[in-house]
Amino acid sequence: MNLITRLFCLFLLLPTLTFGQQKEAGKKITITGKVIEKTTSQPLEYATVTVIGVNTNKPISGAVTDAKGEFSIEVSPGNFIMKYEYISFKTITSPEKAFSENTNLGIISLSDDAKTLDEVVVRAEKTAVDIKLDKKVYTVGKDLMVRGGTVSDVLDNIPSVSVDAEGTVALRGNENVRILIDGKPSNMGNINDALKLIPAETIDKVEVVTNPSARYDAEGGGGILNIILKKGKNQGINGTFIVSAGEPKNTGVSANLNFKEKSANFFTTLGYNNRSNPGNTKIDQQIFDENRVLEKFVNERRNNDRFGEGITANFGIELLLDNSTSWTNSMNFRTNEGGNIENVLYYNYDANRQYQETTKRYNNLISDSKNIEYASNFVKNFKKDGHKLTADYSVSSNNDKDYSYITGTRVDDNAFITSERTRKNDKQLRNLFQMDYVLPIGKDSRLEAGFRGNYVKTVADYQVEEQKTLSAPYTNIDRFTNILEYNENVTAAYSQFGSKINKFSYLLGLRFEDSKIDVNQLTSNIFKTKKYSNWFPSAFLTYEITNQSSVAINYSKRISRPRDRFINPFASYTSNINLFRGNPDINPSLTDAYDIGYLKRWDKLTLNTSFYYNHTIGSFEQVKKETGEKINGIPVVETTFFNLGENDRLGFEFTLNYNFKKWWKLNGNFNFFNSKNNGEYSYIDTNNQTITQNFDRKATSWSSRITSKVTLPYKIEWQTNATYNAAQKTAQGTNKGIAAANLSFSKDVLKDMGTVAFNVNDVFNSRKRIQDTELPRVISHSEMQWRRRSITFSFTYRFNKKKTDREKDNKPRQNDNGDDMIGG
Repeated sequence: MNLITRLFCLFLLLPTLTFGQQKEAGKKITITGKVIEKTTSQPLEYATVTVIGVNTNKPISGAVTDAKGEFSIEVSPGNFIMKYEYISFKTITSPEKAFSENTNLGIISLSDDAKTLDEVVVRAEKTAVDIKLDKKVYTVGKDLMVRGGTVSDVLDNIPSVSVDAEGTVALRGNENVRILIDGKPSNMGNINDALKLIPAETIDKVEVVTNPSARYDAEGGGGILNIILKKGKNQGINGTFIVSAGEPKNTGVSANLNFKEKSANFFTTLGYNNRSNPGNTKIDQQIFDENRVLEKFVNERRNNDRFGEGITANFGIELLLDNSTSWTNSMNFRTNEGGNIENVLYYNYDANRQYQETTKRYNNLISDSKNIEYASNFVKNFKKDGHKLTADYSVSSNNDKDYSYITGTRVDDNAFITSERTRKNDKQLRNLFQMDYVLPIGKDSRLEAGFRGNYVKTVADYQVEEQKTLSAPYTNIDRFTNILEYNENVTAAYSQFGSKINKFSYLLGLRFEDSKIDVNQLTSNIFKTKKYSNWFPSAFLTYEITNQSSVAINYSKRISRPRDRFINPFASYTSNINLFRGNPDINPSLTDAYDIGYLKRWDKLTLNTSFYYNHTIGSFEQVKKETGEKINGIPVVETTFFNLGENDRLGFEFTLNYNFKKWWKLNGNFNFFNSKNNGEYSYIDTNNQTITQNFDRKATSWSSRITSKVTLPYKIEWQTNATYNAAQKTAQGTNKGIAAANLSFSKDVLKDMGTVAFNVNDVFNSRKRIQDTELPRVISHSEMQWRRRSITFSFTYRFNKKKTDREKDNKPRQNDNGDDMIGG
């Protein structure tokens, strides 16, 4: 349902709400029914139902239909006229009728109003939130901030979600979040990098699941983000074209095309982008000896010029086998060729800050990524509304290739220091099987059950070679070169039951997952198999205090499995003094998640707030440690992960939506949390010394976001977004606070068939990760900016896209992993 339709329905219902608040004494009865579309028999959500008094000819009460098209109205007995309205449909007014007891009016069918269809301007391009029992669904629509951007830009504009300077996604400040695309795990390698490659224009919705039910994968201790891509559903031939250009270089072209007839729907999404993301890093280090005596200062200055040219293509067909059965098949292709030209300067000073020398490290990275996926979705709807069976299968393959050429020189005399080259070839194959069955029981109950098998095989082939002199051949560096095979097989089954009793709704579920993980380090002959089975209960309780307010209590158990990068004991070689090494002994962590939420709606204001508590056993903690080695007098620092004893996270969050004026809307989000760790880490450095670091800590942090949307004269839309992430203590230092702002303008043109937009991302060029870290022999201050301020222009044109299209496709969307829940 688009924004204008929602406002129109609300406008029609305002008189009803006004009169309905006048309480009448005496007996109350309930009038119920269901509103459907006559031609398709599909439920009409947000249809307006009004009870009109015969004597006064004025509204007595009313309601708006839910996702099933159903309504329930409480009134005193009397003679009434019933009125049924839906935008672009013919209004039905029933004859006068006496109501003396609870009455079910049955099914009311509304027909299209051809005249209205030619006049009403409604575009399904809203940005809205739909709050359900176990998730929040954000329809991206006409969000000005994401024009010409990527999925990362979209997520950074979703309440409760943040994306830091390095592209890491967090939900409520927790980076342990599971990210799905169309209900499936991505097979594009590092998910944070993958999100920077997918154009924003291909996204339809984002589901935010802070406390997932048993229906979802148990993976992700911090919650789930499900990114749903666009799939055409409009009748006839239609589509949308978008072109964009910006500085730094940001050229993009995309098209979403659709042809739908009675028995089939053909859809495709095509996209091309050519982007450059210049960034920089500043690291100031103090180096000490074993006795904590200052030895030297090293100032590192790094400039990155990341670039990429990519193509995204999706082709699919939905076959309507009969009135109740559909079968959808699609092919998805993504390719990206690019790289990163990195210049690093090391300015060396002695303990008295006297200049010694400057060395340079030049790294030319060339990358090539290819992804292909086939997906099939079968849906069978039975006679009873909501009774259905869905089956999904997908197979996908991803191949990432990286080549780096690294040279090191002394700037003062241009002397040769070293030359290295690296090669990385990561291959991933994923097979996914899923089946879900939904059985309505009675009027307000539902039983669900399902099976899911997710089988992943990854092979990472990595090589590092060095040239010690200009005339010498390249030789292999054994401690980096390796082949890792990682297999993850997870088989799951679940069942859950939900029901609504008057104003009380509940959803109880239980999920079982059997996991088998094979970690085969082929180079060093390390073979480890980990098998474990877990039960994951979930419970969701909701009470509707009034039609405008409700309270909910939720619980679920979650698991976080270490990825292959966390496990590989061979170090990566992005820098010769800052290494990343996996830990083959790391185990999954388990989280108990609790949430208490409250929702309240007023005429112009909506408040959604929650208290949450997560208790995690064996949580992943990142640790930086000194290897004991030195390169040019600089200690080599290695980053790895280990299982911490326990982590407790307690927080409070609220979101406000305020329609201050017809032309001005405000949205605000605030999140406060306290994190407590208990545990320690011990390791043996290259000098055979045992180093123990205590990770007991308490940290408090908060973040806030405010978005203002103003309609200026000449229907120019102006949107401003400001965020602040407060400072946060870490086990080995502090992350500083970050403030950032985005700005955008847009204007509809060509009789509203086109839109021009202009946006500025990071207006003050302040989006940086700033850290202070203290190790026994190294104290460092770092500032990292992944991408500097950017400016983008875009133009959107809608091709034969009905501006009156109020279509809400009630058929299950492929892998949309979350149907409307009872009471949602």
